[in-house]
Amino acid sequence: MAEDVADDVCRVCGKPLPARVGRAGRSSVYCSAACRQKAYRERQAPEEPASVRGLIEEIGRQVQQLVPTPPSVLYAGAADLASSVGRLRRVARVARDTARQAEPARDSVTPEPVTQSPLGDNEGDFAALVESYRRELRVHCYRITGSYDDSEDLVQETCLRAWRARDTFEGRAGARTWLYRIATNACLDFQRRTARRPQRYEPVPGMNHGTGEAPARVTWLQPYPDDELPTAEEDRPDVAAVSRETLELVFLAALQHLPPRQRAVLILRDVLGLSAAETAEALDLTVASANSALQRARPTLRDHLPRERADWSAGEPTEAQRTVLQRYMAAAEQLDFAAMTDLLSKDVTLTMPPNPFWFTGRDALAEFLRPTLDPASPMFFGHWRHLPARANGQLAAGGYVRRPGTNVYRAQVLDVLRFGEDDRVVEITSFEPHLFPAFGLPLRL
Repeated sequence: MAEDVADDVCRVCGKPLPARVGRAGRSSVYCSAACRQKAYRERQAPEEPASVRGLIEEIGRQVQQLVPTPPSVLYAGAADLASSVGRLRRVARVARDTARQAEPARDSVTPEPVTQSPLGDNEGDFAALVESYRRELRVHCYRITGSYDDSEDLVQETCLRAWRARDTFEGRAGARTWLYRIATNACLDFQRRTARRPQRYEPVPGMNHGTGEAPARVTWLQPYPDDELPTAEEDRPDVAAVSRETLELVFLAALQHLPPRQRAVLILRDVLGLSAAETAEALDLTVASANSALQRARPTLRDHLPRERADWSAGEPTEAQRTVLQRYMAAAEQLDFAAMTDLLSKDVTLTMPPNPFWFTGRDALAEFLRPTLDPASPMFFGHWRHLPARANGQLAAGGYVRRPGTNVYRAQVLDVLRFGEDDRVVEITSFEPHLFPAFGLPLRL
């Protein structure tokens, strides 16, 4: 009870609180920001996740509540149902895979485990527990790897590792912290296997790339759909884990320049808000080693970010920027070259990971765009349609092209836009279309 806690010691670690001589206001109950964050995380831990049976019953209730009219109500109910079915599918997949992991143990002469994990030994309930953290774990893996595809595989790997190691979970730390530790180490093992390193774009023969410096080439970089981000109230401490600026593509690309362990330390400390001791424990490091890695990581990250934060982290898109997105899509659909180039900043940059094409400056990009938007040109690409999207907290457009001689618009490119102070487009990152379904976009119109 709070009444039993001494007023002069920290409620988390028990250390004496600093003296408040000469200072007015409410007394602190924590000795440091790290203890305050830890207490916040413990208070805001999610409620016990629903069991598999409870999830099935919820889906049944949602089915019974579906009504065919009006269409808006039907759509909302179907969307909720699809979300619940998707969650059940993921839980079932984890339960299936963890059951396979457990099969050899079932041949043992000992019919029941001698000890029982606080997480339980039922594959379905364990899967439901992990599912409650899946979104934030996937974002965490995405930050470390920069790849949406790899993040999904790594969350699945985290689930399997957690199941195998469930007897080691003693409950002293929260399940979230324990899972983050497993996920981080799964990512580090993945990084060691792939040994990815950012490069610089090289000139493509016969192509005018512009006079600007060749940008960094991160071939594995992929966008992340905003709809897949965790949901959190504004006053929760783990809101920092989903903050927009730490997911923007410029920040993600800069992170990839850090050595994997430094990257992990920086994310655990500066993004997730773990203490030095918690970070060291998660990575099997000493506190001194974790602090040293952080001190090396921060200046390296700054070196690969624009000088001014406003140049890469502009916050929630404005109404003016939304208008520019609409004009951007309309200009492409109308094959209006002049309108398209008018939306671009003079020093605009375009990259197309994993492809080798890149442009710096409006003139070079305009030279590339002009013949592709001209029906009379032999390089005419086709007619365009677009659907708006959101990726990494930024405005995006899913582009569909109807090639000459065809009558179907097929998914072609996902353009993620970054805007300057004058609301002109300063950066376009164009991605391949296989991730359209993750953004709720069809593959053909």
